[in-house]
Amino acid sequence: MKRFDLQKLILSLLLAACFVWLSNDAYAVPSFARQTNLACNTCHTIFPELKPFGRLFKLNGYTLTGIKAIEAQNENEQTNLKILSISPLSAMVQSSITRLNRTIPGTQNNDVGFPQQLSFFFAGEISPRIGTFIQVTYDDIGASFGWDNTDIRYANNTTLASRNLIYGLTLNNNPTVQDVWNSTPAWGFPYTSSAVAPAPAAATLIDGGLGGEVAGLGAYGFYNNLVYGEFTVYRSAQQGGPHPPDASASGVISHVAPYWRLALQRQWMNQYLEVGTYGLYTKLYQTGISGLTNQYTDIAFDAQYEYNINNTYITAHATYIHEKQDLDAQFEEAVRAESYKLNSFRANANIYFLRNYAFVLGYFDISGDKNTLFYSPDPIDGSRTGKPNSNGIIAQVDYLPWYNTRFSLQYVIYTNFNGASNNYDGYDRKASDNNTLYLLAWLNF
Repeated sequence: MKRFDLQKLILSLLLAACFVWLSNDAYAVPSFARQTNLACNTCHTIFPELKPFGRLFKLNGYTLTGIKAIEAQNENEQTNLKILSISPLSAMVQSSITRLNRTIPGTQNNDVGFPQQLSFFFAGEISPRIGTFIQVTYDDIGASFGWDNTDIRYANNTTLASRNLIYGLTLNNNPTVQDVWNSTPAWGFPYTSSAVAPAPAAATLIDGGLGGEVAGLGAYGFYNNLVYGEFTVYRSAQQGGPHPPDASASGVISHVAPYWRLALQRQWMNQYLEVGTYGLYTKLYQTGISGLTNQYTDIAFDAQYEYNINNTYITAHATYIHEKQDLDAQFEEAVRAESYKLNSFRANANIYFLRNYAFVLGYFDISGDKNTLFYSPDPIDGSRTGKPNSNGIIAQVDYLPWYNTRFSLQYVIYTNFNGASNNYDGYDRKASDNNTLYLLAWLNF
C-alpha cells in the first residue's frame, strides 16, 4: 500500500471512530511558524516537544524572524521600531471522547468534549528583544474563558570568556512554563489528557498547583550551549477574588516563593542529553493574609535524551519531585509539628517516525506518607487507606496528517489509585475501574 493511501486509511479510521462514539502545559503555535517562515517540525518533533532549535528560539525570547518587518530608525541610525508585518495571533482547538473502564455511578460514560479546550494565542516578537507566549483558553467544564499559560521574555546575547551567553528576563504565571525542556511539569507528558476522568488525589505543588494564580519575574542565562541557570520569584496574582487579597482570600503566598533551575546539556552527532534540577519553596496562607501558613519545599531532578536518525526521532524524559509539606495551617495544633512527604516520578519514551506517526509509553508513580486527615474514604476520589499512592502506565498513539494537526488515542492503566488497587475509596471501587480510553483531535491554526 502506498504511504499516501495508508495516511488516508488511518485518518478515515480515526474519523470513523469519532462518528461511532458520538452515536484537557509551549504548544506548537502557528504564529511562530508564520513569523519565522519555518515549518513546525523545525522546532518540534511532535508538538509540543521541542528540538534544539526550538529551545534556542524560546531562550532568545521568541524573536527570530524570517519575514519582512516594519522598521524605523532615529537620526543616529539606531532601530527604535521593529514590529511584525503580520499579526502574531493563532488558535488551538481540542475535541475529545473519554471512556472509563467502569462508569461512575449516576453519570453517563463516553463523555464528549466539544470543544474540550479552545485557546487563542498572542505569540511572537513584539520588539527586537522582547517576545510573548500568551494563551487565553475556553474550558468546556467551566463554560468560560480564562487566562492561561503566559511567558513574556526579554533576551539578549553577549560573550563571556570568549564563549556565547544568552541571558534574559522572564515574566510568567506558572512555575516551569518558562522551561525549554519537556521533562518538567508544565510541558511534560502527557501533553493533554481527559478533563473528566478521575485523577489521583495528590500532586506536588510545583506540578501545576500554582498555575495561573501567580506572577513570577526571573533572570536566566545559557552559557556556551552547555549550562543553563535561572532564578525566579513568585507572588500571588490570583484570577478572581479580592484584589488586593484580604481576609476572604485563600491560598495566598506569604511574601514571595523562590524558584530555581539548573541544567547541563550536551549534543554530539545525532544524540542529545540534558540533566538538571529545579525546585520551589512556598508558604501559603490557608485563608486570609496572616497567621499560620502551609509550607512546601519541592526539590526535583530531571533528564532528557534525544536520538535522531533519518526520519526517526526518539526522545525520553524523566522527572522526580520530592516535596516536604509542613501543614501548620491545614490541621489542628496537635499535628502541627508533623511533616509529610510526597514523591512524584514520571518517565516516558517517544518514537516519532515517517514525519506522521508517534508511539509514546509513559510511567507515573505518586507516593507519600499516610495522612488520614487529608486523605479519607469518599466515593471515587477518596482513599480508604489514607495514603496518596497512585501509579500506572500511559500508552499513546499519534497520527499527524499535517504538522499542525494531531489525532491521539491514549489509554491510562492504573495499578494503584489513591492508596490501593482494590476498594481504594472505601466504596468498592477498584483502581482499574478508572482506566481511561481517550480519543483526541488537536488542531492548531
